[in-house]
Amino acid sequence: MKVSGSCHCQAVKYSVESDGLYPYQKCYCTICRKTSGGEGYAINLSADASSLQVEGEQYLQIYQAMLARDGRKKSEHRRIFCRNCGSHLWASHSAWPELLHPLASSVDSELPTVPCYTHIMLGSKASWVRTFATDQDLCFDDYPEESIAEWHDRVTGI
Repeated sequence: MKVSGSCHCQAVKYSVESDGLYPYQKCYCTICRKTSGGEGYAINLSADASSLQVEGEQYLQIYQAMLARDGRKKSEHRRIFCRNCGSHLWASHSAWPELLHPLASSVDSELPTVPCYTHIMLGSKASWVRTFATDQDLCFDDYPEESIAEWHDRVTGI
């Protein structure tokens, strides 16, 4: 399915093909918490990087967080923002160049209702953040073994 998204100021608009449309995985890592501007987590979708089409590419800015406090190790995870309004649009990782991860908060297309969530990186969660996890949700202090594709297979049968 084609998914369309944009930044808040509408300087950047994008579309991408996705077969992982459920915004199910909430990441509470320090970087997602500080760059999402939301309730202390970010939600990414899964999409085909080769299908990305962008309008307003000149407004894009890449952010690669420093993993070590001493500034010596840069993350391979690339977060793409609008340099005009600061909206976090999508992310990618050099280990999986075929994948792109639009942030659910930047998506303008209708997304399906999520039957359950996976809460990850809870070991980095800020103390003021509540997860509101249900009995059907999975919770992990770090990264789970289950991939985005495996979650979709298990939960949605897609």
